[in-house]
Formats: sequence, structure tokens, C-alpha cells
Amino acid sequence: MASNHDMRSIQQVLNEILSDKLHIESLSFHHFQPYDGCYQETETSMSFNLSVNNISNFSHILTALASGRESQAFFRMLEFHRVEWTFQEQQILCNWLKLNTCINRVVFRKNNFGNRSLSEFSEMLKRNIGIKELVFLESGIGSVGVSFLALGLSENKTVEELQIWDDSIGSKGAEDISQMIEANSKLKLLIILDSETITAAPIISAVLGRNRMMELHVWNSTSKDKNHKIVELVPEMNALRAYKFDIAGACRITCALGWNSTIKSLDMTGIQLKSRWAKEFQRVLEQNKSLKYVNLSRTKLKDKAAIYIAAALFKNQCLEGLELEGNLFGGVGIEHLLCPLSRFSMFYNQANMTLKSLTFGSGKAKINVSGMVAITKMIATNQSVTQLGICNNKNLKCEDFIRIFKSIEANSTLKYLSFRGCQGIEGKRMLEAIMDTLQVNPWIEDIDLTGTPLENGRQTDEIYKKLRMNGRLIMEVDLLKDIPLTKPKCCRVFLCGQGSSGKSTLCGTISQIFSSSKTQYTDHMRSLKSSVEQGVNTGGIRIKTLKDDDIKISMWDLAGENTFHVFHELIFPAQGSPTFFLMVSSMFKKPTNREPKQMHEIEEDIQYWLRFIITNSKRAQSQSLLPNVTVVLTHFDKLMQPTEYLKQIASCTNRLREKFQGYVELYPTLFAVDARSSMSVSKLACHMRTTSETIRERVPKVYGICEEVQKVLCEWRSENSNEPAMKWDEFCYMCQSRIEALRIRSRRDNLEKMEARRRAIVSSLQYLGELIYFDELGFLVLDCEWFCRDVIGLLMRMGGKQQNVAQTKGFISRKELEKLLRKCLESWIPGAGLKTIKNIKVSDLIEMMVKLDLCYEQNPQDQHSELLVPFLLEEKLGKLNKWISPTLDSTYVGRHFERDDSNHMFLTPGFFARLQVNLHRKILGSRQQHSATYTLERHLILININGVDIRIEYGGEYDQYVDVLACSNKKVTEVIRLIQNLVVPSILALCRGVTLTESILRPKCVQELMPPRDRKLQRVLLQQLKGALLSLPANDMYDYQHTWPPVAEGSIMGTPSGFDFARHLLSEDEFNDVLQKRYHDLHRLAIELAVPPANNTHEPSPEAGVKPQSNVEPTTLGIAKGIELVLQRLKFIEQELKDIKHEIQGLRYYEHILLCKLHCEINNLANFSMQLEEHRVPIMFYFVQGTGSYTRRLVTRMISSITPLRLHMLCEMRGEIHVVEDQLGCEVMKVDNKVIQQLAPYVNKFMKLLILALKIGAHFAVGLGEMIPDLSKELALVDSSVVYGATAMVAGALMIEGIGSSRQGSSSDIQQEFRVAQQWLKDFLQEQKCYRGKDIAEKFSLWRVRYRDNGQIAWICRRHRESRLNEIIEVPV
Repeated sequence: MASNHDMRSIQQVLNEILSDKLHIESLSFHHFQPYDGCYQETETSMSFNLSVNNISNFSHILTALASGRESQAFFRMLEFHRVEWTFQEQQILCNWLKLNTCINRVVFRKNNFGNRSLSEFSEMLKRNIGIKELVFLESGIGSVGVSFLALGLSENKTVEELQIWDDSIGSKGAEDISQMIEANSKLKLLIILDSETITAAPIISAVLGRNRMMELHVWNSTSKDKNHKIVELVPEMNALRAYKFDIAGACRITCALGWNSTIKSLDMTGIQLKSRWAKEFQRVLEQNKSLKYVNLSRTKLKDKAAIYIAAALFKNQCLEGLELEGNLFGGVGIEHLLCPLSRFSMFYNQANMTLKSLTFGSGKAKINVSGMVAITKMIATNQSVTQLGICNNKNLKCEDFIRIFKSIEANSTLKYLSFRGCQGIEGKRMLEAIMDTLQVNPWIEDIDLTGTPLENGRQTDEIYKKLRMNGRLIMEVDLLKDIPLTKPKCCRVFLCGQGSSGKSTLCGTISQIFSSSKTQYTDHMRSLKSSVEQGVNTGGIRIKTLKDDDIKISMWDLAGENTFHVFHELIFPAQGSPTFFLMVSSMFKKPTNREPKQMHEIEEDIQYWLRFIITNSKRAQSQSLLPNVTVVLTHFDKLMQPTEYLKQIASCTNRLREKFQGYVELYPTLFAVDARSSMSVSKLACHMRTTSETIRERVPKVYGICEEVQKVLCEWRSENSNEPAMKWDEFCYMCQSRIEALRIRSRRDNLEKMEARRRAIVSSLQYLGELIYFDELGFLVLDCEWFCRDVIGLLMRMGGKQQNVAQTKGFISRKELEKLLRKCLESWIPGAGLKTIKNIKVSDLIEMMVKLDLCYEQNPQDQHSELLVPFLLEEKLGKLNKWISPTLDSTYVGRHFERDDSNHMFLTPGFFARLQVNLHRKILGSRQQHSATYTLERHLILININGVDIRIEYGGEYDQYVDVLACSNKKVTEVIRLIQNLVVPSILALCRGVTLTESILRPKCVQELMPPRDRKLQRVLLQQLKGALLSLPANDMYDYQHTWPPVAEGSIMGTPSGFDFARHLLSEDEFNDVLQKRYHDLHRLAIELAVPPANNTHEPSPEAGVKPQSNVEPTTLGIAKGIELVLQRLKFIEQELKDIKHEIQGLRYYEHILLCKLHCEINNLANFSMQLEEHRVPIMFYFVQGTGSYTRRLVTRMISSITPLRLHMLCEMRGEIHVVEDQLGCEVMKVDNKVIQQLAPYVNKFMKLLILALKIGAHFAVGLGEMIPDLSKELALVDSSVVYGATAMVAGALMIEGIGSSRQGSSSDIQQEFRVAQQWLKDFLQEQKCYRGKDIAEKFSLWRVRYRDNGQIAWICRRHRESRLNEIIEVPV
């Protein structure tokens, strides 16, 4: 307060303020002062003192200040001390505040208000738009005053802060403020100091209920002048801290949190709560979506409250931290509290996955056995909690905490542990348990042991040192470089064969031989086996494990039924794995009779499985890694004359060994056994021992740690009720706890690299056949037989009798499939279904089926899309034996697709199932889907799209292929284009890395829908037909006809032989492609013969490039236009035919020039050959590589090779030069550089002209056919690209050294080259002692003769020698 010396006259100050001489922002008024006057506190603040005698001037001062227009803009704050307001003064103040919008803070300190004054002030607040802060300090406004304030503030839009200090507003005032808060959203700060604690609950509940972002502080004043905070709400931290509430207030606050979205942290530490509050809190946690942290420490909650909180945690998915330290939870409460944080089965997820921090424990609470079990279960299975505290516990013993730390070993998410104040943490055993846990679990970052006997005894240094070591940076090593490699100690034997061939019986007998007892089967056992064999077929795959010293041999008995072959190809061994095959075939058609199989049936059976093995094993790069196959013939005891029959089979097997050379390693010895007799099978068992040892020596080595991992997996199964499957997390924990080489040593270790290391070991075990691993599903199948027989075998047996699948055209929803699988599993053999359900979820089973391609997702991006299950489709192929709506004008097109190397491989059943889904997805995604229909059967796809009926068939008992048949009224070209745009890309996309051959089916077979066996010979390779056209003169191309053989006898539909024009079998695009190739070949020949190319290219006519429109309006004018369009279309077709014929005429002219030149070249070659030393030896020779019928190849160029060649001679009969049938020839063992230098010019020149002549059809040309030998037998074995492709062969020929020089060099150079070749031939024949006519006749079947008419000499075959005696005279050498 200023002294009297500093006081100034009130009137003087007013005049200065009103005259704008002073710029005052803050005015304060003090009543009941000892003297009057004004003093300036700061440059912008002024204080007015009014004595008791001069208080009446207060209204005058207010009036003067309110009337000063110039000073209105400077006032910011008004403060009133000890003012006893009259209604008149309050009215003046309110009028002033109504007019002035610059005053934003008003403070009343120890003022006295009447009800009328407060009412007037309330009305002013409704209209005021300037005041932002309003403070009442010890003004005694009471509940009535608060009601007036609340009424005014309910409509006020500017007040942001309200403070009411040391006033007893009571419960009524608190309710009024809560209603004001509900209406006012602008208030940002509310501070209340009241004598009663009851005022806080209504206010805070209103703030929470309305989600107000308001800072709130409520204090309680006591009689001893001490203030205690009741509650505080800090919006910046989204935190609510309650200090003192009764149970009713606590319940009210809690209820308000139900739908609150602003509070993230709730702290009610120390408040005495009860189970009634916990019940309300349960509903809050179930509803609230924003609460992240709750602290209920020392609230004296008991077991019932814990049950309510646990029930809430089942539904709450937002809470992250829960502090319950100091409560009275016993074993029951702990058991319920931890239930939503535990996982009780591998098939049920943890209920609450958001809680990250949990603390509980009390010195007064006693945790019993059930509580202890709940704690260890939660720790071992929880996947979300990172901080766990068990504090101040006194009843848990050292053994209990050892169990807790043992369970922590399996938890990889816990990072912070607190056992503060726990008295059971003591002793050496406890220290060892903690160290063992830290050795296995490096993810724990800190353990709080404050107040424990271990900490008090200073025994924790070793623990904290280990924690620091677990956080160190580990030097990285290569992924698997430090793991030694070793020879595998196991081998798999796959028993392949058709159903009822005796595989299971053979497997049992071999198992008996390998067993320790070595007991021979008795006749009684043989008869018993026979009856069982006849009645039971293997479902899926059965596995028997045999022990031979320290080597394990597992026999995989593959089911022979065709249905299971889809699955067999999916679990086939990886290339290079220790595996070999026993191909088991019965020598009888049925095991119940004595009718032996025909030789072709046995050959087809063996050949099918050889192709199956090759297709699924992939061709090995190394000869030592080829699939090893041994043929076993069963039912030998039933054979009446075994010797002759077995000789025929052995001969058949030898042919197959030659055919499949380079693809499989077929054991040369056949095993004919009685599968029931140990004595009969003993040699086969000995062969298995020897072969397994050989295979293990050949295959790559495996990681030595695999054996240790396999032993640990066996121990795990024995400890877990022999469970057949385990989750990946369980495997990782097993590696961490039991296998040091696969253990993560530090939390800073490269976790991804260690994860890859573990997966590599698992993949190696799968490579050895010890387990089956599904990476995407995250589980390992440890019992392969359970999976392959009980699970997959059961699924494959469901068949196609499910009506819900048939009605949906092969597609079924996931829910329906789950019901179907569950029903099927539960209806299986008692016990098996329960085991399956226990160890694998139905949803996981479906995902596994998708992974194994046993079913397919219609849309992989949509989780609810339908699934196609191929083995549930019905088998109706053949029932629909006619087209839906054929007409007389219908065209029929058929294309046949199979693997290029169809003699050794085929398209698998799994391929066709994928094609069914791919086409379905493609058609649904196309623009024509509204007009397309799509139907599926087991081996059939029916499509109707754009007026074209398409049948896609997968068939062949032994020759798997895909036939695409089509019927339509459209042109052949349009139908083929649709097939090539719709079907062929899908087929090729599913056969990446595989070459397919495309054949053309006879249209008559397509029209009559002949069975596959009848149309087997009614097809021609597309490239072969094109090649036939290319081999013709240009004049014959257009009218070329392909002749079809008659349908085989015994067919249901007898069809005679016939023919079709090539232009009708090919599309326009394909026919034009043939013409372009002919142009290309002629161009290459022109370069070879140095003839300038003819300028005979023809531009297409303008009319040919314009196609008429096809839209016709349904009116008279439209019909007239339609007729005109038809005429234009006919004209367009006629023009296309003219264009093709025009191009053919150009080809004929070009050919004529080249043929004349070629005629001269070949004549010169032949004439020169006849002049060499009176033609004492044949000169027209060629070389063949290989001796077998499947490996024989014509040599078209001379290169250095260690492979022996065979020399052959041509019959030189003029006009009929040809290959001599059954000619022995001579073997050329060594082809070195010297031989190449001597023969390359001759051989390359001769073969090049020969092949070029074949390309342009010169051997059919008039006058030249007599000079071109018929090498069709040899050329048929040459790749089509060599004969018909033109580019590769001709380009290679042109690059041969010496050819270019011979073309441009002199005739003397050419003669010299041929003399060298002639000399080499003479020298070679002399070395072979074949220089006399008799010797040449013996090896080459050629005789030297002279023509009677011109005296020329030639070497001719026996047939010409006998039939042309009147033309020739034999001239011996």
C-alpha cells in the first residue's frame, strides 16, 4: 500500500484518465481504507482507495469511468477488494462491462454481494463478450451465488477461466456448475476451493461426460487452515488424478469415464474402493476406447474386484498399463486377473493383447497354489506384456520364484521385471535360477530386486553383469558357415505303384526283416495278410521307420488310387535328397484272380510311374543325382510259368532303361517277389541296404546339427503327449533353451539372421523327410504319417458326393468348407478325429490346403472369396457326349497340349486344378462375364463365351494332356484366336519353364466328341503340319490336304480315314506365318547361292485392310444395310483368298530362280564325285551320333567330340538316292581336329544344300527330285527347329569356316576339298579293312555298278541291283 505522501486526488486522476493523459490497463478498488486517494502501482495500473466516509463516491467513480469513451479501449482488468455492493453500484458496473469489450479479467476479493447484485451480474455475463477470466476470492457467494454465475456462464461464449476460492458452494452449487459445464464448451480452467469434498464429484463427472478439454483443480479446506487436493485434471497430459473421494463419488466419476475419449491416464492411488466400484469400473473398461493407463495401487481391492477387472480385460483392447500394487488379491483373484492375459491352447489366441504393463502384490495378500499356477501360465504363454511386477510379497517361497523364472525362459516379450520387496528372492538356488533364465532369455533388459534378501546380501552383481552382457553387440558370423557338414544318417524309400499292387504288404514284410526278431511269416500269417490286402487300400501315405545299425530308413507307402496322386506330387522329395524309389507292380490284373497282365499293361504301369517320378523330381544336373528306381514285381507265387514271363518283362524294362537314360537311374535287376514271404523279399531288403548306403554317399552333405535337433524334437514330443505338430514359436523356444548353436545370445544379436539360421535347419530336416514345415502358417508337422494318412488321406477320401459343392459348380465358401471338414473329421475312426481337432485347427487346415494347392482361392486378395476344392468335384467326364446347340454351319476346332518331352514327363493333375481356377478368375474379370457361363467337373471345364462353346478336358490314364475343343458358328480363325487369347495364355502361365507341344485334332473327332482313346491318333503336331507346308513347292501349299487315319477298330464311333485342307485346320494368322517363314527361307537360300533377292513384295490392297461393321439395326433400312454388310463381308473373304494366292504366286517365281541355281550346285557335286578315281568307293556318306532308337541323331556339322560317330553311305541310284535300310555302317571312334579339317568342307556343304532343299520342297520339284536323297528317317530325329525353323540351322551353316570360301573360291579349291574328303574315306575304310567290294557290301549293303547307257559308275543297294538288271552292269572292285 502506498503512503499518504504518494497519494493523489481521486478527481485529478479521473480527469487525467478521461482526458486520455494516462493509459491505464488495470484498475483496482480498495474499500474501508484509512484515507482516500489514488496511487499508481505500475505504468499501466492504478489503485483507488476509498475510506469509510467516502464510499458513497464509489458509484460516481464507476459512472465517470464508464462514461469515458476515450479510455474505454485501454482498460484490461478490474479488481475489487472488500466491496459491499449495492444494487445501484452493481448495475453501473454491469452496464460498464456490457459496453466495454476490452476488459477481459475481473477479480472480486472478499466482496459482499446481494442476491439482486448477483442476479444482475449473471444477466451481464449472458451478454458480455469481453471477459475471459473471472475470480471470486473469499467472497462468500455460496450456493445461491454459484447458481447465478452458472446461469450466466451457461450462455456466455468468452469466459475461459473461473476461480472460486474458499466459498462453501455446497452440493447444489456443484450440481449447478456441472450443468453449466454441460452447456458451456468455452471454459478452459476451473479452480474451486471448498470446505466440502462432495463438490468435486458432480463437477468432474460433468467434465468427463462431456469430453471437455478443461483443466480442473478441486481443493478441500479444513478447519486447521490446511488445503488438500481432491482431484486434478490436466488436459495437456490427458491425465486424471483423484486423491480423496468417498465410494459414491468414486462411482460417479468412474461412470462418467464410460464414453470419455479425452482421458488416457487414471490414477486413484490410495482411495478406499470396494467391489461395488469395481463392478462399475468393469463397464467403463468395456466401453472406453481411450484409457491407456490405470493406477489402482493401495485401494484395498479384494478378489471380487479382481474378477470384475479381469472380465473387463477380456473385452478391452486399449488399456496398456495396470498398477494394482498393495491390494488384497489372493490366489482366486490372481487366477482370474491373469486369465485374459494367458493362452491355454495353441488354437486359441490370448484374449487381451494390448496390456503391456502389469504390477500386483501385497504384503498382506496370500497367493495360493492356484494363483501360482496362473502366474507361471501367464508368463509362459503371454505375448504382449513387456513389464511385470510382483511387489512386496511375503508368502511366496524361493521354490515359487524359481518356477516363475523358469517360465520366463519361454517368454520373449518381457523386458522389465520387478520383484521389489519380495522376501522369497534369496539364496544360491535363486541366484542360479535367475542366471539360467538370463542365459536362455536375452530379451530381459532390467530386473528390479530392491528390498529383496538377494539385494540386501549384495549378491546381485552377477545378475546385473549378465544383463549388461545380454545387451552387448555380438560379432556376426556367416549364416551357417560355422556348422559342420556330415553325411546324412537317414534315407527315404518311396513305394510307388497302382492300387492293390501289394505295396503295403511288401512294406510290412520288409519291416519284419529289418526288425530284431527276424521271425519268418507263417502260412497262417500269409493267408491273413492276403485277406487284409484284398480288403484294405492305403489312404494317403503310410510311413514305416526301419533301423539298420545307426542308419534310419523310412519307407513311404504311396497310395495307388489316382485321387491321391495330386497330393503325392506335392510332397515329393527335393532334388538331391537321400531318396530312392521302389516301383511296385503286380503281375496280375487283380489280386483275387490268376489272370496275368499283358506285357503292354506292365510296360504302361512302369512307364507311368517313371514319368511321374521324373516330372516331380525335375531332371538332375548330375548323373550321380538322378532318381534311383528299382522295379519290384509282386504276386510271383501265383505265376505258373515264371521264366518266360519274366524274360519278357526284363526285355521290356531294358527298353525303358534305354528310353529313360539320362532321366532316371533304373536298376538293371528285376525283383519278382511274393510280398508276404520274408524269404522271397530278403534279397530286396539287402538291395535296399546297399542302395541306401550308395545314395547317402552320393547326395550332398547335411548340417551336423540336424541330428541333435531331431533328438530334441523327439524329446519334446514325449514330453507333450506325443503331439504331432508344434508351432514355430514353440520350436524357437526349444532352440533357445536346448540347442546352443541356435540360441540368441544377446538382445542386440541379429535376430533375422538367427531366424534364417533356424529356418535353414528346419528346411534341411524337411529335405531329409523328418518333418513337414509350413512357413506361412507357422507350424511344423513332426508326425509325417499322421499328416499324410490321417489328415490328407481323410480329406482326399471325401470324394465328390457333397451336394453343396456340386450346386456351386465346384466353389465353396470357407465357412461351408470348415463345416464339411469338421464333420468329416469327427465322423472318422473314434479317437482319430479328436486327435486331429486337438492338434490342428480347421482354419489352419484350409490354409494348409491352399498352401499345398489342394484347394485354390478364387480371389487371393479377398479373404472371404470362395474356394475351389478339385477333389470334391464330381467325375462326369463322358456323360455329356454331344454339343449343346450345334448347327449345320458350325465349325469345330480342337487343340491338344502336352509336354514337349511327353515320352518322359506329363502334365500333372495339380496343373489342371490350377487351370480351372485361373480361367474362372480370368473370365469373371473380363468384360464378357455377363454373357459367359463356366462349369467345372473333376477333369473338365465347360465355357460358353461370345457364342463359342469350349470344352477343356484333362485326360489319359497314362498320358496326361489337355484337349481344348470348340464349337461355334464363327470362322475357324475367330475361334482359334479366342482359344489363343483366353485359354492358351493360362496354360502357358502355369507351365513356366516347361515346353508344351500343340497339336491339331481332327475336326470330325471334335464334332462327334469321340472318347480320348479314339482320338489318340487323330491329331497332328502344329509344327509338323507347318513343316509339311514348308516342304512343299509354293504352288501346292494352298491345296495341301492332311490325311487322317481311320479310328482304331473296336471303337464305339467308327470313323473312316479322311482328309482336311491345311488352310481349314490352321487359322489365317498361322497360315500367314508359314508364308513368312517360306519367304525367310528363300531369302537365306538366295544369300547362300549368291542370287539377288527378287523384289516381289506385294502391298495389301486398300480393301483388304478395311473390315465391314457388324452392327445391324432392327429396321427396314437396317436390314437393307445388313444385306450390304454381308456382301461386303463376302467380298472381304474373297479378297483375303486372293491375297494368299497372290503371295503364293510370288513365292513360286522366287523358288524357280533358286531351284535352277540349286540344280547346278547339286549336279556339280554329284558329277565331281563320280570322277574321283573311277568311283572306287561310295562318296555320298553321312554321320549319325548314337546307336539307340531314342538317342540316334543326324550329324549336320562337324565339331570336335569324344562321342563316337557312325559312318553310313547312301544308295546312289540315279533318280532314287536314298538311305539304305538296316545298314550296319562303320563306327568312327575319334573325331579330332585333323578329321574335322578334312571332312568339314564336304559334310557341311552336302548337308547344308540337302536341308535347304528340304526346306523349299526341292525334292518334289520337277527335275530335281532325283538328286535329293530321302533322309526322312534320320531327319525325323532332328529337332524341328533344325529342319523347319530355318534360322538356327541355316545361320549355323553359313558361319561354318570354309563354306564361304568354297562358295567364292575357284573350282580347283572345291575339287581339292573333295579330294581330301575322298582320301580320308579311302584311308578310313582301309583301316577298317573294308576296301574291297565284298567288304563294302557287307557293311554298307552297296554294290559297285556301271550304267549301260552312259558308262557312269555308282554304288547302289540290293533292291536296285536286283530290279534294274537291264540298266546296269556290276563292276567288282
